[in-house]
Amino acid sequence: MRAQLSDTTHQLAAILWQKHTVYRDRTGGMVIRADHIHRWISLASTGTRGEVLIRAGRLLDGGTTAPARAETVMPLSSGTGELAAACRRLLADTATAAESTGAETRRSGPARQRRPAKKEGAKKRGVSSRLVVAVLAGAATLVALAAYGAMAGN
Repeated sequence: MRAQLSDTTHQLAAILWQKHTVYRDRTGGMVIRADHIHRWISLASTGTRGEVLIRAGRLLDGGTTAPARAETVMPLSSGTGELAAACRRLLADTATAAESTGAETRRSGPARQRRPAKKEGAKKRGVSSRLVVAVLAGAATLVALAAYGAMAGN
């Protein structure tokens, strides 16, 4: 099964993308990475005889893989054309999911959106509010100790 899975994965990679990397993951499945479009496809045996779990996801900035956004189970005996069609559907679902969540916005190039800088007053308010909370906590502690001392003195 592993040899067939490896052969099928290499064939799929050649059909899907000209630039790709194929490797075996920790669980024994096969992964196809397409760094130029920030996507990955994995194929793993499901434990059911002759079926393969196909998962698709995106690559994060730095090269790490995000969790799968779409998956399906198909017979490995399906032709590479059918498996490639299923992979393309999953990749389309992944792109749609990423666009709907806004997770696909790129942070490079001239169209980069910058956050407005924090104003100095906001920083000062944060420090002063922490100081007020610390003073109130100290005062509450003193009141509690005075009450405890008064009760112990009786």
